[in-house]
Amino acid sequence: MTIDLDLAQIQADFIRYAKINTRSYPGRDTTPSTPGQTELAKLLVQQLQDLGLQDVSLNDKNGFVTATLPANTDKPVKSFGIIAHLDTADYNAENVQPQVHPHYDGSPIEFANGLRLTVEQFPALKQYFGQTLITGDGTTLLGVDDKAGIAGAVATARYLLAHPEIKHGLIKFGFGPDEEIGVGADKFDAKEFATDFAYTLDNGDPGQIEYETFNAAQATVTIEGTSVHPGEAKGLMVNANTLGRQLDAALPAFDRPEFSAGHEGYFLLLKFHGEISEAQLTYIIRDFDHQQFEARKAYFNKVVDELNAQFEQPRLKVTMYDQYYNMADIINKDPYPLRLAEAGIKAAGLTPKTVPFRGGTDGSKITYQGIPTPNLFNGGINFHGPYEVVSTEAMGKIAETLIHMAQLNADGTVA
Repeated sequence: MTIDLDLAQIQADFIRYAKINTRSYPGRDTTPSTPGQTELAKLLVQQLQDLGLQDVSLNDKNGFVTATLPANTDKPVKSFGIIAHLDTADYNAENVQPQVHPHYDGSPIEFANGLRLTVEQFPALKQYFGQTLITGDGTTLLGVDDKAGIAGAVATARYLLAHPEIKHGLIKFGFGPDEEIGVGADKFDAKEFATDFAYTLDNGDPGQIEYETFNAAQATVTIEGTSVHPGEAKGLMVNANTLGRQLDAALPAFDRPEFSAGHEGYFLLLKFHGEISEAQLTYIIRDFDHQQFEARKAYFNKVVDELNAQFEQPRLKVTMYDQYYNMADIINKDPYPLRLAEAGIKAAGLTPKTVPFRGGTDGSKITYQGIPTPNLFNGGINFHGPYEVVSTEAMGKIAETLIHMAQLNADGTVA
């Protein structure tokens, strides 16, 4: 099947989305956390209605835009969802100015603020040679994560609506807030979405599939010190900063992100704020294997207990909670969504690449809400900063892959 996508429309959609500041912020009591996400959500509602999707709505309680493409076949066919997130990461997203570079040949891209985008520094740029590259202007992120995913999803809906000869089952679309701060999917209405499985379109080179994520926890350690004048400190002072350093030094020296890759887990000290009288440390704990994840948490608490043992009263207090779990533990029970994705990627002329995702996606939480949701690529690189890039053609490959998947799912040719 030949798929002739309107790449100019995909590019125009992406640029329109990218110009809206949807940066999310933690700690806010609104959903979404920022008004720009609602602005983009309302734009999508209008766009999806204009395309002709059904049941298009913006849920005021959870910030999700959802829409339905009904099945156009009488055969019993599994339903699936396509999900992307509205927000961008913790980097300047005000006044995003996308720059279009047709027929990219690998020459350095010079930004006005002195930053340079070069193949020498970012070898992955080679995959875009000959394509239409899109960058920011060096002062903001671009928003590829995840507005490229949104553009690919919308292009999928547009094409399937315009080509009813392509048979497919029911497909639902979801665009949600606050993925970057890890809370958006907590309010996702899996019961209402009600597909057999789904896919997030969040990061990754063309052809990439990610269905293994970390098991994740966060620990906050509050340390109580005793502050006295340093001239009279002997035997009296307890320096909370020193205890914080001792805690960090007691964790395995090489179990840190800068020394790990693949399926290796880690402890990461995210924040350390302190004075002699009080300090606070925030850690994240990660591991793909659930037993090792539990062992890491137990080890962390053991280190804290050992430091506390030198005092009559505990000086270190830990608050720890689990953030998300490895969705592979569920998806492996029925790998059909993975086989379908592999077949769709091959049909789009790409090579499937299954890699562990060293993080989490909305799909991690949605999977544990009852809808197995691996992650597919959005075609970009260098996420969360001024070097973000994507190509128009890569976003087209998102849609092409999903369209093939819709047809293959309806044909019943994937085991």
